[in-house]
Amino acid sequence: MSAGPLMTLGMRALTASYSALQATGHNIANANVAGYSRQSVQLQTSQGQYSGAGFFGKGVDVTGVVRAHDSFLTREASSARSLASLDAARLTQLERLEDVFPPGEQGLGHATSSFLNSMLDLSNRPYDASTRQVALARAGDLASRFKAAGAALDDRQQGVHAELRAAASEVNSLVKGIAEANARIAAVKGLGQPPNDLLDERDRLIAQLSDKISITRIEAGDGSMGIFIGGGQRLVLGTEAAELALTADPSDPTRLAVGLRENGVVRPLSAQLLGGGSVAGLLRFQNEDLVEARNLVGQMAAAIGHAVNAQQALGLTLRPPLGSSAGPQMFTIGSPMAIAHAANARDLAGVPLTAVNLTVTDAAALQASDYDLAPDLAAPGNYQLTRLSDGLVRSIASGDVVDGMRIDVGPPAASPGDRFLLQPVARAANNFSVLLSDPRDLAAAAPLIALADAGNVGTVAVASLEVTTAPLPVPGATARITFTDDAGAYDWQLLDSSNALVANGSGTWSAGAAVPPPPTDINGFSLQLAGAPRTGDVLTVAPTPAGAVTTNNGNALALLALRDRPLVDGLNVVDAYAHAMSRIGVRVQGTRSAVELSAAVSAQSEQALAGKTGVNLDEEAARLIAYQQSYQAAAKVLQVAQSIFETLLSTAGVR
Repeated sequence: MSAGPLMTLGMRALTASYSALQATGHNIANANVAGYSRQSVQLQTSQGQYSGAGFFGKGVDVTGVVRAHDSFLTREASSARSLASLDAARLTQLERLEDVFPPGEQGLGHATSSFLNSMLDLSNRPYDASTRQVALARAGDLASRFKAAGAALDDRQQGVHAELRAAASEVNSLVKGIAEANARIAAVKGLGQPPNDLLDERDRLIAQLSDKISITRIEAGDGSMGIFIGGGQRLVLGTEAAELALTADPSDPTRLAVGLRENGVVRPLSAQLLGGGSVAGLLRFQNEDLVEARNLVGQMAAAIGHAVNAQQALGLTLRPPLGSSAGPQMFTIGSPMAIAHAANARDLAGVPLTAVNLTVTDAAALQASDYDLAPDLAAPGNYQLTRLSDGLVRSIASGDVVDGMRIDVGPPAASPGDRFLLQPVARAANNFSVLLSDPRDLAAAAPLIALADAGNVGTVAVASLEVTTAPLPVPGATARITFTDDAGAYDWQLLDSSNALVANGSGTWSAGAAVPPPPTDINGFSLQLAGAPRTGDVLTVAPTPAGAVTTNNGNALALLALRDRPLVDGLNVVDAYAHAMSRIGVRVQGTRSAVELSAAVSAQSEQALAGKTGVNLDEEAARLIAYQQSYQAAAKVLQVAQSIFETLLSTAGVR
């Protein structure tokens, strides 16, 4: 009998214990390294040696070093991290967007009401130059607020561009790193043992990538990991890596779109299919939140600007000769836009064959929305118009008026497959400015005055006179309204400046009704009465005398009335701004709640993954003591084997 088998047992036990100590020390050293997975030594009992007395054990073999890994938890943590990153990126941008809608005196609502309130002072002193200058200054302040809001929204768009470019650059760097890690992992696959630290490195890169963009992963037989995005588009396949590319959005070149570049060709990716990650969050902010904010500001700018311009045109200025100068436009407003899709049919010069023109017909009916226009395949010759804010689809013909805008297509008519993005109000605020510089150009006076004859026997009086048409259908004409009975029946005559009869007619007035009742139009005015007429009572609507232009305040009062009129989607201007602020605030609050939820889910997923794969220093310390004792016991076995061997040598007289 020799001491060899016992010596072998001791050596194998010593090797196993040392290997376990080495793995434990590696775990302790990397306990604070992000993404490190706990490693452990795999041991296997050696095959026993047969003898006549039975099988004698030959100790233990070290079969490998494995890392703690759970594919399911890793995928769940990656998915949760992507969603949390999407919400966080979107919330950051939305919080910046709130600055465009400040409350109180800094807001658009206050600036608008201040301008319209200045018309009260103008109506009290229409002749006063300083009062007119103040009103003009308020108009300038309103214009600068709208223009600043439009510029701020453009700044937010540029900020999104910068962050998307930075994110794309980081994605491409991570993708190259993953492809390189795949190559190194595949190169050592034939050795039969997993390269644990390389696998951890690749998982760290994939985790960082999932912060930027939602991914799916598939492991290949050679150990490489395939990474796919956007509904199955390959990003990494083996050692080959595609490149994330940013291009101009084909529908709106002011926005960015995402694509994959392979072999010099960029394949576009749908923003809706990106799933999660900060890139998807930035695109969602750009394509949804920023679009709504721009349209809300533009809707207000268009409604207010067109309403003031229309009312200004109905009045008279102090430009000589007095009584003959109609009010010029007060504001210039950004024009509605129709953008041809990049894939539309074009001529040899690259110009779209078909153009779409938008004309505002009723600013109060304009909606805070973009529209998609395409040929209606179910009704040849018509077009399918989709309101993007709510998805409402309508079939229209060229020349139809929808939501306060007239849409003219061509000629030539659009080809099948052509598309257009219609933006009736998106750019209204950007070019909003004051056209007037001379206070005399403020049209405070109305072109007509209404008077009840001194000899009237009834109590009928003029409650209000509203001029509805500019210029008047018959300039310089006078309308005489004579009541023919006590029940409100009347005859009317329209006489030109030479007292010649131009037109006449009759009607019946009742309390609360206008004279004349729509659709009758005597000469571009609507008269509201108070009191009760009697037979023979006469009312006269005549041109404002030149001498009265300086004191007439009819149009200033009409401008003041715009303050309370439902100009913006059925709301007055102050309520419309409050509504816009609330809509943006709801988006911010909703996204903030989503961030809290997705961050909690992500934290739980990370905690579950860390519990499975992370290093617990208390556990490692306990294992260190156990492996130390095992090592010492193995060393004792070697010591005993050596003592036996020396005894055998001494007995055999070999010394």
